[in-house]
Amino acid sequence: MHPRVREVTERLAGRSRASRAQYLSQMAGAAREGVQRSRLPCANFAHGVAGCAGTPDLQPLQLMEAANVAIVTAYNDMLSAHQPYAGMPAQIKSALRGVGATGQVAGGVPAMCDGVTQGEPGMELSLASREVIAMGTAIALAHNLFDAALYLGVCDKIVPGLLIGALRFGHLPALFVPAGPMASGLPNRDKALIRQPYAEGRLDRASLLAAEMQAYHAPGTCTFYGTANTNQLLMEVMGLHLPGASFVHPGTPLREALTREAALQVTRLAAPGGHYLPLCQILDERVVVNAVVALLATGGSTNHTLHLPALARAAGIQLTWQDMADLSEVVPGLARVYPNGQADINQFQAAGGVPFLIRTLLEAGLLHEDVNTVLGPGLARYCQEPWLDQGRLAWRAAPQHSLDESILRPVDRPFTPEGGLRVLQGNLGRSVVKVSAVAELQQVVEAPARVFHDQAGLAEAFARGELAQDFVAVLRFQGPQANGMPELHKLTPLLGVLQDRGHRVALVTDGRMSGASGKVLAAIHICPEAVAGGPLALVQDGDLIRVDARSGVLEMKVTPAELARRQPARPPVRGVGCGRELFAFMRAAFSPADQGASVFTDALEALQ
Repeated sequence: MHPRVREVTERLAGRSRASRAQYLSQMAGAAREGVQRSRLPCANFAHGVAGCAGTPDLQPLQLMEAANVAIVTAYNDMLSAHQPYAGMPAQIKSALRGVGATGQVAGGVPAMCDGVTQGEPGMELSLASREVIAMGTAIALAHNLFDAALYLGVCDKIVPGLLIGALRFGHLPALFVPAGPMASGLPNRDKALIRQPYAEGRLDRASLLAAEMQAYHAPGTCTFYGTANTNQLLMEVMGLHLPGASFVHPGTPLREALTREAALQVTRLAAPGGHYLPLCQILDERVVVNAVVALLATGGSTNHTLHLPALARAAGIQLTWQDMADLSEVVPGLARVYPNGQADINQFQAAGGVPFLIRTLLEAGLLHEDVNTVLGPGLARYCQEPWLDQGRLAWRAAPQHSLDESILRPVDRPFTPEGGLRVLQGNLGRSVVKVSAVAELQQVVEAPARVFHDQAGLAEAFARGELAQDFVAVLRFQGPQANGMPELHKLTPLLGVLQDRGHRVALVTDGRMSGASGKVLAAIHICPEAVAGGPLALVQDGDLIRVDARSGVLEMKVTPAELARRQPARPPVRGVGCGRELFAFMRAAFSPADQGASVFTDALEALQ
């Protein structure tokens, strides 16, 4: 084991000892209650099974010897990533009946898409949807009719929300069921070549729409390596998927075989199956560290600097940004997938995918092998890929070598010697920055500030030609308490255009850029945020700002005396319309970004 990985793991376990013990005690107490449906009063039980009348499931549900599996699904047919879940409950129930078990769709959770809401009012509900999904998961499982659970979800806030909810029912065995990516469409390089001219006004909307429709063209996840596909990769490395399951296309025989096997495997982990292994005994400090290592090695979404601390806390584990940054110093960059390269996730899969990634990280001592997974002990099981052997699901050893080293490399020939995630600190607060796709010459920017309170303001200044200069865009009042922390991806083409024209530009914000973080230096998730009294509220146009990703500095070069004379800017009045007013209570309760930007932080800490 690499000494830094061991050191961070031990530090994390020590910091979390009391809260983790309290969590495991809670889960042990829930497990001692046994199968809840056996204890329900008759009327309660009848309510829970009446929907199965006329099906083969009604009789087995009255017996306690066979497992009843909860299905919690994020299905909707509006979003490409979740449309493939339409037929999966039927596949799962069929597989379960074959072994004398049963399954019930315990509940559905919302699944919204940052791609659809990008730059629109609905984006301000995006991060809050993670908390709603966690609560929806808890409501689904609160009927206490289940021996195990399958979780069907893919995208940005959906998987973290499902996992947070699942961890509060961590006495149940759990398995996550992916849907898979769409086939490759318009190459990412070609897509970027359309978006930037459109941002400059040199292409019309019809041309842009035609390109986007070629890129996002079928059921399945988007093919770039944003938050959705980062979710899938992390679930596999954490041992919560079946091996090699993340990036198999929807609607294929192999995908259906994996879905059916997931149903069978979760029954083996349930108490009636004789090999009881609940979620709380899988997700521990070592698994959290493994997730961070995989995130860093692949240049995954910066949204996970929010999600990983939040979901870890749901299991009593107190992960910090510093833990992540310390690991980043020793974890090499092994993947080049858009926006960190030109390849898409299907090309990553063809080059060797997650099984090869796990193999090379294990060989380098950068992952804990001695962990539990949904297949039982040992992460080495995940150095395999699934295939159909005469129509039957089987696993075989993953490639020993990358099949395309322009996309995926072994540890001894990395793209970069470190993972590219860094923590910046200074008189503007603390932030994270992802430099995986930022050129070395662009990793330090010192320039005058241009202050904006929303994306539209910056876009308007760009259109007026006011930004043809070196500058640091300061976009404030974008944090979780201000407006729900919407993604700011709309800024990427504009700032990219200016950088390509030779200007030194950077972004400083208490908002987030997420999986779309790319070639422009962006200090994001600043804590404390402006609306909570953070110094970002004191910045004025023309202040000299230094964003130094090499030395970890984030500061405005203004004297303390001058700052003391300033009054903080007042946040704009907003938060009404598109349902945003319903979430005012949640925005007020969000924890800072470095604690996961979660409404559950205080409640969970009170328990611990």
